[in-house]
Amino acid sequence: MDWKRHPDIGLRDLRVLSVLLRERNLTRAAELLGTTQPSVSKVLARLRAHFDDRLFVWAGRSMQPTRRARQIAKPLQDVLVGFDALTVSTAPFDPAVSAREFRLLLTDVGMIIFLPRLTEHVRKAGADLQLNVMPFDVRHVSSLLESSEADLAIGDLPGAARGLRRQRLYQDNFLSVVRKGHPQLASLAHRTGFLAAHHILVKASHAGHAAHEKTGRGLEAALSPDLIQLRLPSFLASAAVVKHTDAIATMPAKLACFVAKELDLVAFSPPLALPPIEIAQLWHERMQDEPGHRWLRMMIFSLFRE
Repeated sequence: MDWKRHPDIGLRDLRVLSVLLRERNLTRAAELLGTTQPSVSKVLARLRAHFDDRLFVWAGRSMQPTRRARQIAKPLQDVLVGFDALTVSTAPFDPAVSAREFRLLLTDVGMIIFLPRLTEHVRKAGADLQLNVMPFDVRHVSSLLESSEADLAIGDLPGAARGLRRQRLYQDNFLSVVRKGHPQLASLAHRTGFLAAHHILVKASHAGHAAHEKTGRGLEAALSPDLIQLRLPSFLASAAVVKHTDAIATMPAKLACFVAKELDLVAFSPPLALPPIEIAQLWHERMQDEPGHRWLRMMIFSLFRE
């Protein structure tokens, strides 16, 4: 055999291939793996040599897997899941001496709500423990947990795939925020005044909760198109714009309370029926009894349960 043509590949190479098969984009794969695009390209070159196949070809702006790559996909996932099952630790977990890295999937809102307290408690429990936070993308949460590229996800994910465990943390609602001194402030909590004001809508994205999309559709249906002043992909950005305009932004209540305090805004209940947000932590059942994972889940539950 020509060893230069068929170089050895390792577990990390296979994990890179798994992410590429799912993302079909070098830049996104690098972001999820916490590395650079040139590093992913080098791994892809090694994989191509090993399998003696291009694995991906360009079709417009996207990478499409070859027939060989599609054949590899299922056995590859079986190998990764099997390896993780073999390496799940049953030894007692001592955070004080562990240097473990926990990989979390969080939305932008979740990073603001959870990370300050969670980071502080993890730091106090073990000086060498680390948190690695990745974006909560509803399209890939299940596969990232299944492949062990992430340990835990926190968010609203109805209809999660089989094999995932779910523990409810709390229910959040929606609040609206406006600047202090808004000329119609007294009337905004009433339906007529609310629907007569200008609004900033936060567009649903793959990095948001399921309830965000429903809320966006409900607001869009209730409001006159000429009163939608701006559409944005970020709740934080909408709050910054509200600070300097007479528009209203509607967002998850915990975030609304945070931005109201930080930006000196007024938060109030919107006079519309909007869906609740059911926040839970999710993990793969394979990690159910793993001591370190169980320790992290218990900490999160104790910190953030309703």
